[in-house]
Amino acid sequence: MRNDAWFISQGESIISPFCSAKVRDGVISYGVSSYGYDARVANEFKIFTNIRGGMVDPKNFNEEMCERVISNDYVLIPPNGFALARTVERFVIPRDVIVICLGKSTYARCGIIINVTPLEPEWEGYVTIEISNTTPLPAKIYANEGIMQCIFLKASEICLRSYKDEMGKYMWQEGIVCPKMA
Repeated sequence: MRNDAWFISQGESIISPFCSAKVRDGVISYGVSSYGYDARVANEFKIFTNIRGGMVDPKNFNEEMCERVISNDYVLIPPNGFALARTVERFVIPRDVIVICLGKSTYARCGIIINVTPLEPEWEGYVTIEISNTTPLPAKIYANEGIMQCIFLKASEICLRSYKDEMGKYMWQEGIVCPKMA
C-alpha cells in the first residue's frame, strides 16, 4: 500500500511496530507491500514434541507437549513437525476491516506451511502463527524476519457484531496462545 496513512485508524496505528517500507536486503522480506503488509515472526516458538506421548486434543490441550524455544537467529522445526509462534507486530483491526493472512512464498516453496485464521473486525493482539514443516527434513525458520502476508479488506458497511463485541477468546493475546475453550 502506497498510502501509509491507511494503517492509521482514528489516530491509532493498526500495526505496531510499523515498517513503512519493504525490507528485503539479506532477510525474508517484511513491511508494507503492494496491497498489504508482510509481518515478521518473533523469536519465541512452541515446538510440538512427542516426548511425553499422548494426543493433541483442541478441547483439552496439554501445553507440556510443546517445548518453548527462544532464539534471536532461527529455530529448527523437526521433520513433519509443527510449531506455534507469534508476530513481532501487534495488530488493532478496525471495525470495518477483516485481514486475511497467507504464508510467504519463500517458505511455501520449501514445504513450510503457514496458517493463520482471519483477523476479525476489532480483534487486537499479537497474531499466533501455526507453522507446519511438511518435509522429511528439519526446516529453519528465521526469527525477526517475514513469515506471512496480510491482506486488508475494507467492508462497505460496519459489521453488526465484532470480535470485541463477542469477547472472543483470543482477544488481546500477548504471547503465543495455545488452543483453549471459551
